[in-house]
Amino acid sequence: MAFKYSVSLAKLLKDHQFETLYLPKDPSEIFISSPDVNRPGLILSGFEAHFDSARINYLGKTEIDFINSYHATERYNRIDRFMSKKPVCIIISRNLKCPKEFLELAPKYGVPILLTSDTTSRSMAAIIAYLNVELAERITRHGVFVEVYGEGVLILGDSGVGKSETAVELIKRGHRLIADDAVEIKKTGSKTIVGSAPDNIRHFIELRGIGIINARRIFGMGAVKLSEKIDMVIQLEPWDSEKVYDRMGIENEFTQILDVRVPYTVVPVKPGRNLAVIIEVAAMNNRQKKMGYNAARELMHNLGMVEDIIPQEDEIKIWGNF
Repeated sequence: MAFKYSVSLAKLLKDHQFETLYLPKDPSEIFISSPDVNRPGLILSGFEAHFDSARINYLGKTEIDFINSYHATERYNRIDRFMSKKPVCIIISRNLKCPKEFLELAPKYGVPILLTSDTTSRSMAAIIAYLNVELAERITRHGVFVEVYGEGVLILGDSGVGKSETAVELIKRGHRLIADDAVEIKKTGSKTIVGSAPDNIRHFIELRGIGIINARRIFGMGAVKLSEKIDMVIQLEPWDSEKVYDRMGIENEFTQILDVRVPYTVVPVKPGRNLAVIIEVAAMNNRQKKMGYNAARELMHNLGMVEDIIPQEDEIKIWGNF
């Protein structure tokens, strides 16, 4: 069974500045584990099937006007039936006045009630996007993650191969560090993975012979970034004279991370190779391939060797699927 992540209500309150109308206990002890949200019109009208109490429930103008259309006794019974399901949290949008029955029943069932000035749709969209990141499936990989010309490049390789040194050179060339040593990767969509650094090691780089440095302090705020989509993976490995390395780049290689296909390139390391420049070129080439241009294909076409090259429209489809 897949591990379920959660986010505390305290973090949600900090990140979104909701006003609290009622909290049954310390918000750091209340956890949200569902990335979905709900508008409880159906359960307020009497249809209780499929109700998920783990979801945040939104009360907008429609729901408030609907429940206020009932006389006092019926309104209380319907709200009581809803609150007895113990939804993890209720958010009232547009700074609407909360019906007093919700505030009366919230302590009985231990349901937090929050208030926002945003419209229902806008607030729901923001919360869904936020929860999709906070509750995303995730793994941690040993490597370095940098943004190069807008492309998120995950650099992997054995310890001592030169990942951190390459990251420093890339920073000096105007690119940005996201994570060194440990990269936390989250699956935020069916085809999207995002990398970031764990909070306790963010902006730090280990350089053998020098020690730990803080990239933000040395190179400035423009040298770091909190997170980025992973657009490609580069594997650094010591040069093996017995191994045949790809010299054309006609065939597109991919690797799987959290069941998402990501372009993958092996770069052999040996004295005299400028890894920072190679990674810059790899990032730009990766962007060109996503836009449908393949330099190797153009060269082969110019040489009249096109029978083994896949059509350009098929390559666009391949790159559009990761």
